[in-house]
Amino acid sequence: MIESVTKSERDFGLLVYASSLIGYLVPFGSILGPLIMWLMKREESAFVDQCGRSCLNFKLSLLIYVIISGVLALVGIGFIFLIILGILDLVCTILGIIKASEGQVYRYPLTIKFLSDN
Repeated sequence: MIESVTKSERDFGLLVYASSLIGYLVPFGSILGPLIMWLMKREESAFVDQCGRSCLNFKLSLLIYVIISGVLALVGIGFIFLIILGILDLVCTILGIIKASEGQVYRYPLTIKFLSDN
C-alpha cells in the first residue's frame, strides 16, 4: 500500500485505467493504451507503476480468456462467456477508475500476474 498519493499521481493512475477503454474503438487498444501510460510514468510514481501492472495483467488475462471463449464459440458454448467477459471488463475498468481517483490501486479479479509487483 502506498502511503501518500498526490493528485497528479491519482489523475495519472486514473488515466492508466481509463485508457483501456480505447480498446472498444481500436484493436488491442485496451492493452496499448495502459501500456503507453504506464511506461510514461512507472519510474516516477510507485502508485502509477502498481496501477499499470494491475491493469495490464488484467487486460492480458482477459485477452487469453477471450481467445479461449472464441474457440469455444466455434462449438456453440463460448458466446455467453464472451458477453460475460465484456461486461466484466467494463465494470472492472470503471471500478479501477473510481479506485484510482481515491488514491487506491484496484486489484482486478481473475487476473494472471504476468507483471509481478516489485
